[in-house]
Amino acid sequence: MYRLKTTAAFDSAHFLAGYQGKCANIHGHHWVIEAEISGEQLQESGTKRGMLVDFGDLKKVVRALADDYDHALIYEAGSLREATLAALREEGFRLIEVAFRPTAEHFARLFFTLLQDKDLPVTRVTIYETPDNCAVYEPRKES
Repeated sequence: MYRLKTTAAFDSAHFLAGYQGKCANIHGHHWVIEAEISGEQLQESGTKRGMLVDFGDLKKVVRALADDYDHALIYEAGSLREATLAALREEGFRLIEVAFRPTAEHFARLFFTLLQDKDLPVTRVTIYETPDNCAVYEPRKES
């Protein structure tokens, strides 16, 4: 089995609505996406001969995902009043609404799914919200 890993990072803010603790307040992270792909067969012909996937192609896709979330306030749908959202938009803030509580666990699964949608043989996504804390998503292996 061949495995490739690459990383990309983005900076954004979020908060956990309904949480009892510091993370209920808006705060930021330097999020790091670590994407791992795997496969049994290397490409046998063409310019990518001997490669599972071209690292340049893999890095470009992961970097684009990170760029989509960079320098934004990521918030769960329904967690902010419409007047608050209107005021933030009027001030020109970049807002990203997600359908889930914006935790590292949910981001790991989101980025896994987005990479799958790009036809990459993704096997695991790790999301670091701090250098010491991360969440990992990999689907359960079918037996």
